[in-house]
Amino acid sequence: MASIRAQFEVPSKTKTWSLALIFIGVLSLIVGFVTKGMSSDEHTKTVFWGTLMYNSIFFTLICNASMFFICATTLAMGGWQIAFRRIPEAISVMVKIFGPITLAILLYVVLVDHNHEIYHWLSEEAKVDPILKGKLGFLNPTFFAIWTTLTIVLWIFLGARMRKLSAECDEAPMDAETGTKFIWRNTVSASLFIVWFALTVASTIPWLWMMSIDAHWYSTMYSWYTFASSFVSGMALVALWVIFLKNKGYLEYANEEHLHDIGKFMFAFSVFWTYLWFSQYMLIWYGNIPEEVVYFKHRVQGAYKGIFFLNLIINFICPLLILMKRSAKRNYTIVTFMAVLIIFGHWIDFYQMVMGSLSKEEVTLGWFDFGIASLFIGMIIFFVSKELAKKPLVMKYHPFLKESIIHHT
Repeated sequence: MASIRAQFEVPSKTKTWSLALIFIGVLSLIVGFVTKGMSSDEHTKTVFWGTLMYNSIFFTLICNASMFFICATTLAMGGWQIAFRRIPEAISVMVKIFGPITLAILLYVVLVDHNHEIYHWLSEEAKVDPILKGKLGFLNPTFFAIWTTLTIVLWIFLGARMRKLSAECDEAPMDAETGTKFIWRNTVSASLFIVWFALTVASTIPWLWMMSIDAHWYSTMYSWYTFASSFVSGMALVALWVIFLKNKGYLEYANEEHLHDIGKFMFAFSVFWTYLWFSQYMLIWYGNIPEEVVYFKHRVQGAYKGIFFLNLIINFICPLLILMKRSAKRNYTIVTFMAVLIIFGHWIDFYQMVMGSLSKEEVTLGWFDFGIASLFIGMIIFFVSKELAKKPLVMKYHPFLKESIIHHT
């Protein structure tokens, strides 16, 4: 153990880059608020808040996906990920920061601004609209506020509980009995998180936050589609941090075997996302029912046509062709490139999911979108690196550490 670099020190360049991105993001936010957020034009204001919404939702979900990965592998009694587990743990801490930001934006839109340009179900017309009238039981400000608050609070609480248990691996060696109890407590905590994750990310939250923007339209696959997009982006983010730390001389116990398995997640869930994309689109296209095709019509035939199909190329064709080979999933350069491409591709997907409904006639993608994205990316780099420096990178007393060290595929 003496030769292992277990304590991460944040490189000065990393801190500089993160602060530069945060500065660009804050500047973009200020300029955007003055030019768009304070505009007298209702559509311009809607674009401002919509941009904040899809960015905050996207980055919150992909960081929360890291805790889902930890809990899913814990329930599967997996040990291979222990060599780099502190990375998804550190990423999941961002939910404590991004969660309240997302909560503040959504509650402002629903409770303060009461913006029916974003959520049509907030308007007075919704009370007499036959379709929306049947959905008012859950599409109302009170339910939205309570469920959104409860969702984010429990994400933070249950994630913190898992990280607190993880800290025990740094305290003292565990005998068989202590190790068994430790694994059991981890399993119980992971189960609680998975159940809550299923009730929120895999079902209700995508409906409330994004699908209800098109309140007359619905898809039973929407939540799974959002989950697949979030999870594959989350795994790509984990891959980037693993490669970054490896390049800095850390994570000696993590090797190309571990990277291969992370790459397999990136490949597999890119295919899973495509399955959901095709199933949702194909069934609606084939049925050709007016109330269903309304969601896709302006995306396929209107201003968003290029983005809609670019999304498919980036998020399916590229992962399929590039990550299929075994050697590609073990190549640091290829995995880095694909991880960046996947995150960008699904960010674009979230853009068209939200803004494609708020600005149907015009693609608004521009400096403000990239500026806000740089704010979130800068915060991820700054706070995750800071979190990684707080604990040893090696969970040296974890019962499954040996399994992770000898892991091979």
